Amino acid sequence: MESVTLNSIQAARARIGEAIHVSPCHLSHHLSELTGLPLYLKLENLQRTGSFKERGALNKLLTLSEAERTHGVITASAGNHAQGVAFHASARGIRAQIVMPLATPQVKVAATRGYGAEVILHGASYDEACQEALRRHAEEGRTFIHPFDDPEVISGQGSIGLELLEQVPGLEAVVVPIGGGGLISGIACALKETNPKIRVIGVEPEKLPSMLRAREAGAPVTINAEATIADGIAVRRAGDLTLPLVSRYVDEIVAVDDEEIASAILMLLEQEKTLAEGAGAAALAAIVQSKIDLRPRPTVVLVSGGNIDVSLLAKIIERGLVKDGRLLRVRVYLQDRPGALLNLTKILARERANIVETIHNRAYYGVSLGETVIDVTIETRGATHITAISHALREGGFRFERIQ
Repeated sequence: MESVTLNSIQAARARIGEAIHVSPCHLSHHLSELTGLPLYLKLENLQRTGSFKERGALNKLLTLSEAERTHGVITASAGNHAQGVAFHASARGIRAQIVMPLATPQVKVAATRGYGAEVILHGASYDEACQEALRRHAEEGRTFIHPFDDPEVISGQGSIGLELLEQVPGLEAVVVPIGGGGLISGIACALKETNPKIRVIGVEPEKLPSMLRAREAGAPVTINAEATIADGIAVRRAGDLTLPLVSRYVDEIVAVDDEEIASAILMLLEQEKTLAEGAGAAALAAIVQSKIDLRPRPTVVLVSGGNIDVSLLAKIIERGLVKDGRLLRVRVYLQDRPGALLNLTKILARERANIVETIHNRAYYGVSLGETVIDVTIETRGATHITAISHALREGGFRFERIQ
């Protein structure tokens, strides 16, 4: 008998019961208009610990024997699985030890400690943290709770699929982020075993397409470590359990880059008033960037988590504004004489462009003695507005260049 089945997922849902929030799944009118799809957002970022991960963590904890509970548990995680294990283990009096990579965002480290777990920072990546957790598991006898390659964890995540079947009538397709594959394996099994016609599409970060590479090779392969803002799905090697499930149930896998993810984070924040981390916005990024060919039928995007570092969010907002053409930086060459800057600001004011920052420079960028250079950062309304500003500057006799 297979380790992950519709029965195991149904049992997981019954087991975790009301300890897990049935997250909302609402139709987004704005995103539906933008994409031409009836687009629903499944908001797993609203779970108690900010992501879907606590479903699988809790299901695993509830299946432990009394002896296993007494010895405690250990896991490795980049953050969200850690918080799920920490919160639900502490609530049940089970000692939890979490090994996290050294570069884990501070917000996730602090939250994990706050939920009552002992946090050990080790290694440059999830994989190195996982090796350390396995070493401690072997030495100390704690039960290891794998973030994705465990049948009880996968079955717990699959409870989302059962909720979707109830929440979205006529469900046609579900788009899900992929890291190690535990989330999509559970959801896809629940959906396909109930209605094989529902399409399930996975989305990976372009820098770490470990599941795509595994499918190509027919077995999990370890790919080189890369930094990505989608740290929650930055997994170098697909799971041994998840790969066969993905191969069987997932229709398609696509990849998105960091700029596309950043744009999706900004879109969710601005249009939906929803905060998503990089991994949480990956699925929407794939749809908005037309990476998937979808029919105009009810489609669900999984917003898998919202635990984003505030400093990273600030950078993402700024980069997103630049990418969308709503933040423009130009280097303008001026005659170094009174009134030159006034003429420039008059033109920008006339074009309704708001100046955010200016930096003067007389000594660099190859300027002559009679010139000065000013870098101007401007808020704009988008590409058409930028074209109008550029035309007005040329008409005003200013030499300038756009700074990327």
